[in-house]
Amino acid sequence: MVLLLTLLVGFFIILGTVLVFFTNNNNKFINFSICVAFGVMISLGILEILPETYKIITEHINIPLNIFVLAISLLIGMALLKVLDKFISDHEHNHTHDHEHKLNLYHIGIVSSLMLVVHNVIEGIALYNTLIISFKSGVMMCIGIGIHNIPLGMVIASTFYKKNKSKLKTFLITLLISLSTFVGGIIAYIYVMNELLEGILLAVTLGMIIYITIFELLNQIKEIKNKKIVIIGITLGIILMIISMLL
Repeated sequence: MVLLLTLLVGFFIILGTVLVFFTNNNNKFINFSICVAFGVMISLGILEILPETYKIITEHINIPLNIFVLAISLLIGMALLKVLDKFISDHEHNHTHDHEHKLNLYHIGIVSSLMLVVHNVIEGIALYNTLIISFKSGVMMCIGIGIHNIPLGMVIASTFYKKNKSKLKTFLITLLISLSTFVGGIIAYIYVMNELLEGILLAVTLGMIIYITIFELLNQIKEIKNKKIVIIGITLGIILMIISMLL
């Protein structure tokens, strides 16, 4: 039952994919989903991952060494995506042609997917352990994780669908990504992870989030002419994240 819940939580990413298909992935919706994802990622990093990471690391490492470990872990997360950038199609943010625009969105989809997979595996481990300790608290955590997975699923599906024009391919990609939470649950079932290692991995994930929001999503958002979409999208993303944390 516990492993089944970690599987179902990941499928909330698929809901974001379905929303993209229903809106025919028009440019306004793509821009809106990117803004929502930006709001979700910023709030996820600042309000949830950073405090949790600092708490875990501080419980095992004294000040000021804990700050050093946290900073190094953040840099590792950012560096990992920077290195992976070298293996992904070249892209420019100051693009003028639709083809270049699609390549840039595709690039964002790839790096966001990598970050989300790492984050969801760690989240799956935490979720499994919470469900074992307190099933009621774990169910509430499932709902919260599910809510903030929807807009992330939207932006990933939007970017891949814009590039490949195939609903089947896009669905299969997001399906594989959605299974990462379940993978985390299986890891927790088989192997009890050291809490400090879990905190460090969370910090690495936070570094990835910082990289994506600053160097990818923010640059994309700057090019959106309709600032009303930007404001509403980011605000909605922040609200969704806050709601998921309160549940």
